[in-house]
Amino acid sequence: MNIKRTELDLREELDRLKSENRDLIIGFVPTMGALHQGHAQLIKKALEQSDIVVVSVFVNPTQFNNEADLENYPRTEEADAELLRDLGCDILFLPSVKDVYPESTDSIKIDLNGLDLVMEGAFRTGHFDGVVTVVNRLFELVQPNKAFFGKKDFQQLAIINRMVEVLEWGITIVGVEIQRSEKGLALSSRNSLLSEKELTDALIIHDTLVFGKSIYKSGRNALDLRTEMETFFNKGELKLEYLSIVDNKSLQDVMIVNDECTVCIAAYCGEVRLIDNTQFGVF
Repeated sequence: MNIKRTELDLREELDRLKSENRDLIIGFVPTMGALHQGHAQLIKKALEQSDIVVVSVFVNPTQFNNEADLENYPRTEEADAELLRDLGCDILFLPSVKDVYPESTDSIKIDLNGLDLVMEGAFRTGHFDGVVTVVNRLFELVQPNKAFFGKKDFQQLAIINRMVEVLEWGITIVGVEIQRSEKGLALSSRNSLLSEKELTDALIIHDTLVFGKSIYKSGRNALDLRTEMETFFNKGELKLEYLSIVDNKSLQDVMIVNDECTVCIAAYCGEVRLIDNTQFGVF
């Protein structure tokens, strides 16, 4: 595995590979590091569908609206590199802030058709401006044919698809299923910040999603279903930020639930913010 830390070194390597194979399919997995088996599934999927796989590790400052959250975000460069070698990744890109943002860290603004105004966007002002900015910039650097994102970040995946459409990137976006622990907790880099008790407490998120699906019936009133799920969730120890039942395409709250809806949860386990989701009608 090659490790590249600058834009110049990365471009030289990719240009060399393209000169050897003009039809080279480059798969790209952008991450913020602290890699786990959820990331591993993204990379495995990329390896299946690509000739060359590039993984970036960059903790992006523009998508944090909480300075402490940025400072506390786990950073495990050596372990990340070891995992990527074991998986067979071709290139690990470890850029600095200066490489990603050579002029400024000002976010770009595009019309996201309201996808950014709900759920994460409502509670994390400017978050998706930062996401769009960094992903667009990384696409400029890597110039991939395919990019792979986890479905745990359901809203982010929708926004990346919108960004690719608006900015006319000829890139195929591949969504990869949520990876979970044996007990159901969605795998996340933030899980490493949880104590053993908190890891157990956090299971209420998945348990609530399972409960919701168990009482789901197409045509139900969404408000009634959400109320029952919130009541179930509040039996646990976590602090609920939001529980939204939204249309899969518009991400807007629905009045009537059907198979084209997804329930999304954000909650605090101690000081750690966790998210998860599941789609109704998919069992």
